[in-house]
Amino acid sequence: MTSNARDVLNRPAPPPDFTLRYGEHPDHVADVRLPGVPKAPLVLFVHGGFWRHEWDRAHAGPLSADLAARGYAVATIEFRRTGQAGGGWPGTFSDVAAAAVAVPDLLAKEIAHRGLLPVSVDRPILSGHSAGGHLALWYAAIAPDAVGGVVALAPVADLKKAYELNLDDGAVGDLLGGAPDVVPGAYDSADPMRNLPSGVRTVIVHGAEDDIVPVELSRDYCRSARRAGDDTTLVELAGVEHFAVIDPLSVAWPAVLAAFGTVTRGEAVDGD
Repeated sequence: MTSNARDVLNRPAPPPDFTLRYGEHPDHVADVRLPGVPKAPLVLFVHGGFWRHEWDRAHAGPLSADLAARGYAVATIEFRRTGQAGGGWPGTFSDVAAAAVAVPDLLAKEIAHRGLLPVSVDRPILSGHSAGGHLALWYAAIAPDAVGGVVALAPVADLKKAYELNLDDGAVGDLLGGAPDVVPGAYDSADPMRNLPSGVRTVIVHGAEDDIVPVELSRDYCRSARRAGDDTTLVELAGVEHFAVIDPLSVAWPAVLAAFGTVTRGEAVDGD
């Protein structure tokens, strides 16, 4: 395991093979890493950072590069975030939705143009970490027919509870524009807990020692999702904190890889 849990946030990673543009804003882009094998499954990855503009997709480089080395095509999407024009509700959400719709087709066309090995772009796997895990769960709920499965890593799966816990000093209020009783429509639309069932097979990987996004949010979400009829599994990892689940050098990484295997190939996963 790495000596510093946050090392992954600044660790250099191989550059993407190319970057796609899905819209007009400078942040309407997706970094693509390809595995060099035919018909690789596509993963759309949404980075974390509590939806704030201080955090961009760069810190997801090690995760994306490792997945690509293991046979996945990975498109790490960027989007407008709070603290910048158009970020928050609804811009952050419309960006993620636009990327999920546009990037697979853009990728297929770019691969054909470059004469590269084809990628399986139909119904990609949606994945994300922390705030990005929330966005992955949210999009799967609103567009289940477009998603082949979800791998959510330490997601903010319950926005109302996250608001009550004041995660990252008011990050949820900054995202949605206020408290649940002030902007109830935003919470109704944006909170994965309020949009069950999703109908999409989902695996959540969350560390039991996560003090940034408490694992209780994932426990509650999984219980509610299963009661609603969803195929949802929580893999709770003892002794694991928030950033280990995006770090290929951590003890948590085999469980993350198993989660991807579950949603892409139907492999069994150990969970609750």
